[in-house]
Amino acid sequence: MNNIKNVSYKNRGMSLENDINKTNMYYLEKNKAVFNKRPTPVKVIKVEYIDGFERIVNAFFEKPSTTDYYGVYKGHYIDFEAKETNSKTSFPLNNIHKHQWEHMNNVLNHGGISFLIVRFSKLNKTFFIQADDIVNIQKEKKSIPLSLFEEKGVLIKEKLNNPVDYLPIIQELYFKGEEYAEKESK
Repeated sequence: MNNIKNVSYKNRGMSLENDINKTNMYYLEKNKAVFNKRPTPVKVIKVEYIDGFERIVNAFFEKPSTTDYYGVYKGHYIDFEAKETNSKTSFPLNNIHKHQWEHMNNVLNHGGISFLIVRFSKLNKTFFIQADDIVNIQKEKKSIPLSLFEEKGVLIKEKLNNPVDYLPIIQELYFKGEEYAEKESK
């Protein structure tokens, strides 16, 4: 009897991404901040027209994308990467590509805010960790232990309408002392 299971990694990370997209819509609707999912640059080679609709039939990734999300809060540029891991003990650093590390470092060097949101799926824990706390680690280690996320990161509290509510953490870390009001959209 064959007990081998087919494992698909196709939509790995989509749960976190969907939760962040939902949270970002909540922030926009409540007029708190503007965050967008960064599209991957694609070069379209061939398009077919079927029943009046365009359908891409041939394309390739033009160049590597930078990080997953970008936006503005209180006039400050913010850029972050979102990742999930099934590990219960660490986050593998090879999940973030060299050009993404370089991009986060460039954002920091130009006065922007950059961070990672990492979900430990099997533990049902999602952490916010500042890029400047880990940007140099990737040169020395192959993974970040869960203990570092617990020590330097912030556990994100899940909420119904904004399941990855990271804005209060940004407020606390970068705008301490400034008012954080629950603004309603006008």
